[in-house]
Amino acid sequence: MEYKDKVKIAFAVLSLAAISILYTSSRRRRRRRRSQILQKGPQSCCYLQNYHKEKPQFAFKRVFADNSYSQFKHFNINNEKPSNSHPYESEITDLINNPRDEFGIVIDEVGLSMKDSYIWVETEAQLRELADGLSKERVFGVDTEHHSIRSFLGFTALIQVSTETEDYLIDTIALHDVMNVLQPVFCNPNICKVFHGADSDILWLQRDFHIYVVNLFDTAKACEVLSKPQRSLAYLLETYCSVDTNKLLQREDWRKRPLSEEMVQYARTDAHYLMYIANCLISELKEQGNQNSSCPDDKFHFVHEASRRSNMICLQLYMKENEDFPGESAASSLIFRHFNGQGASSSNATDRVRRLCAWRDLMARVHDENLKFVLSDQAIVALADKAPSTSTDIRSTIAQANQSSDLNSNLSFSPSPVVCSHMDDLHRFMNDKSGNLEDTVPEVLQSCLGQNGTCPLSIFNYAMLVKCGMQLKNRPPTSTKNRTRNFKQVARKSSRELFVEKFSCKSPVYHNCRIYANDGRLLCYCDRRKLEWYIRRDLAKLVHEDPPAIMLLFEPKGRPEDEDNDFYIQSKKNICVGCGEGKHYLRYRIIPSCYRVHFPEHLKSHRSHDIVLLCVDCHEIAHAAAEKYKRQIAKEFGIPLFVRRVADKTETQVESKASMMNSEEDAGVSPLQLRTAAMALLCHGERMPANRREELIQTVRKYYGGREISEEDLKKALLVGMSPHERRKFEKKRGVSFTDSVKIFLSNEKQRNANGISETVPAEDKEDTNLSTVDKDKSDTDPSDQVVGEESDGNFVPEDSDTKDVHAENNANDLENGSQTDDGNALPKHNAKLSLLGHGPHGKQVVDFLLSEYGEEGIGQFCQRWRQAFVEAIHPRFLPGGWDVTHSGRRDFGEFSVYNPDKRASTTTDITDL
Repeated sequence: MEYKDKVKIAFAVLSLAAISILYTSSRRRRRRRRSQILQKGPQSCCYLQNYHKEKPQFAFKRVFADNSYSQFKHFNINNEKPSNSHPYESEITDLINNPRDEFGIVIDEVGLSMKDSYIWVETEAQLRELADGLSKERVFGVDTEHHSIRSFLGFTALIQVSTETEDYLIDTIALHDVMNVLQPVFCNPNICKVFHGADSDILWLQRDFHIYVVNLFDTAKACEVLSKPQRSLAYLLETYCSVDTNKLLQREDWRKRPLSEEMVQYARTDAHYLMYIANCLISELKEQGNQNSSCPDDKFHFVHEASRRSNMICLQLYMKENEDFPGESAASSLIFRHFNGQGASSSNATDRVRRLCAWRDLMARVHDENLKFVLSDQAIVALADKAPSTSTDIRSTIAQANQSSDLNSNLSFSPSPVVCSHMDDLHRFMNDKSGNLEDTVPEVLQSCLGQNGTCPLSIFNYAMLVKCGMQLKNRPPTSTKNRTRNFKQVARKSSRELFVEKFSCKSPVYHNCRIYANDGRLLCYCDRRKLEWYIRRDLAKLVHEDPPAIMLLFEPKGRPEDEDNDFYIQSKKNICVGCGEGKHYLRYRIIPSCYRVHFPEHLKSHRSHDIVLLCVDCHEIAHAAAEKYKRQIAKEFGIPLFVRRVADKTETQVESKASMMNSEEDAGVSPLQLRTAAMALLCHGERMPANRREELIQTVRKYYGGREISEEDLKKALLVGMSPHERRKFEKKRGVSFTDSVKIFLSNEKQRNANGISETVPAEDKEDTNLSTVDKDKSDTDPSDQVVGEESDGNFVPEDSDTKDVHAENNANDLENGSQTDDGNALPKHNAKLSLLGHGPHGKQVVDFLLSEYGEEGIGQFCQRWRQAFVEAIHPRFLPGGWDVTHSGRRDFGEFSVYNPDKRASTTTDITDL
């Protein structure tokens, strides 16, 4: 055998040996990895392990708002103020209360053309140089570009600053950790900062850099004061500068570096022309003030108003929208929109919705991704409805849901990388029914961020393990005392959550649609339903679709300037006016309905000034303060809050006046006490303690003159004092479940009283004058009821019970003309549609007294007192612009209004003729 052949054989043997060694070692590694997986449980490889550099925010070394569940801490100057207060509140308030006559944006000439050059600021040295230069300016324009497509809270990706000579683009991604260099400039009250639509910009600067703006001029607010047909920056650029801009670029990915030429041009345009536009608007404001002022001292009125509204924005404070449980708000919204009213069949689906929303919230916080990027709402609904059992089915379900909702145009992949890299976790989390969801959430965080977690730690998620565990689990202490206290806290929290879910507004209250006069002046903001009302009747034409706006085709009766109030030409936010809560809110009537319902029509119709939005907590405070103030009003006017006692006059009239005088307490009973006693006797009967049963029997007998009561008497007593609406509602709920107990109770009562009380005439043999026999379509008044005696005590009826109170009189003449009690005191007229069970009698008598003594001026002062009481109780910080304690509230009705007196008179005449 030749030497070459031997070499070939040796080489082949060595190669086979090497291959076998590599194969064996590879198998051993796989076996070892498999055994580790079996020991630790199945884990996924997070996509951020390979694509960490694609998220530039992970390079930030300091963030003020991370993705944990802790509250945001604002900048505190020398620790002199609480952490939730504005550090520059006094400076901003001074600018609001004392607008400067010499406003700082009087620029002689600002060139409309932009230079080709601009300054890109990306180093700390450049930033400090810019700060020094801005500190010497009187005014400069500012705009920001925000990124939220691939971030949980979002972050400011670019700040544009323009002076009279230069345009600066600040790379806030590269300079994120040193942006506080600009703090002194932005909080300097001697330098005016010009923004357009600064509501979001103010909050973003606070959140990302602790930059607080003092002395702001918002060109959008100037447009409001001038009643411009539009307020968008694109409209102003086209009107004053003849510049077109593509606002679609606002949605571009502003993290990209370098920026495209088109994006640079767009960013420069937004800030470069702001000072010129502001100068034009201020000139118009001054001209408007000169034309509308009656004396030279009012010269700067319009400018001051624009300044005041602008600086009101500066008082806003950023707050993290934390929930009691991850994804709770989104889950409630999806369940209400897609699974509400489907009965027991949807219980499993709603549970999956809550689990999926919780998982999405956790994954978005851990990976710093947008919620909709992780898992869309449509995908959650589809997964909850179909409940796919395999990973393949989950992928296809998500893809189909996103495709059907046109989400693929915004996403380059579906499902998202988060879902793909955590598919096993998603499947297990969605279908796991063995444990409580509150226990599962910390386990998911441990699997992602724990010692052997699959996801990389970042400055956004490192605090979640500790802070989430403390807030989510919140286990009660072991001691009995603490356990009891914690149980009460949990019960109160559960009650609050149910209240929010049931009574809070399910959709935005303010649609901010606009109505323009036929000359183009803004008349008011309203909801969509009102716009549609005008369009359906061919009284207006649609001039804008987004946001909707119409122009009237007739001359309106009045204009905002006629009322000397700008409240109705202000856009309004769907947030609590007290604390700024935006996740839930309820309507709250500052002037209670028991008074307002009796106001003249022109003082209450279509007047939304005194209806505001409050969260549950602020609503509770305001309601308690209103009840306290009602008691003060009752004492001041000498008019009791509740109806005095009522009695069945067919029974009481047989007694002599002397006996009634000697036993005044037996002459009647509060309608609330009567109804409560009758309901208790009907429902519980013999199961009640003997002493309590006898007490309630005596209460009902007071109404019937002390005679023995029958089953029919108890049923009729339930309806005493009810309005027709209350009666119909009650009769729908009434059943026969308590009939048997009533019969047993009454039979026993007869046996107990057989020896002491004589038999009375059956109710059916008498003339039937009780409330329960009155035809619901006719007057629901009980002519056998009258008000006697003193004010009842110890009874509380919520104002929201929709009750309006009246006194019941003796006969038909009394119903029209009123009547007199035995002591000669006149009783007020009765309204058959009002109720005896609430504050209505008090409200009507107070309003009638004010109108008779002081006229409509007295009503106006009465309303101002209630507004002042509301302000003192809530200390609202987010009231709409133009809201004022001294608001008049009066309005006139045009020829097309249903409240026009002439139109009502003609309608009444037509009906009479028919």
